[in-house]
Amino acid sequence: MDISSLYNISSDVIRKAAESSPAFSSVSGEETEDFGSLLDKAIDNLNTTNAYLSDAENEKLKWALGESENTHDLTIALQKASAALQYTVAVRDKFLEAYKEIMQIQI
Repeated sequence: MDISSLYNISSDVIRKAAESSPAFSSVSGEETEDFGSLLDKAIDNLNTTNAYLSDAENEKLKWALGESENTHDLTIALQKASAALQYTVAVRDKFLEAYKEIMQIQI
């Protein structure tokens, strides 16, 4: 799978994580990590995204019920959830593109 388009992401944190990830480090052009561990990392990222979305929902409820007057925490939680969801959707779209390409291969 070609992940070179992920290197164009403007976030330094994401770019450094992609470059240092052992799943994509190459020795003679071969991947050094198996698919299972890559899938585990993807599931962990989905769980993290879900946690951010839950935190944002909890902050919205606290603010709506008047338990919190701090809109700063609400804004931070919403931004984290939004960024995580956008990244997750982008990765999903890339996986779907790769799947479609694989399905079009003639045997």
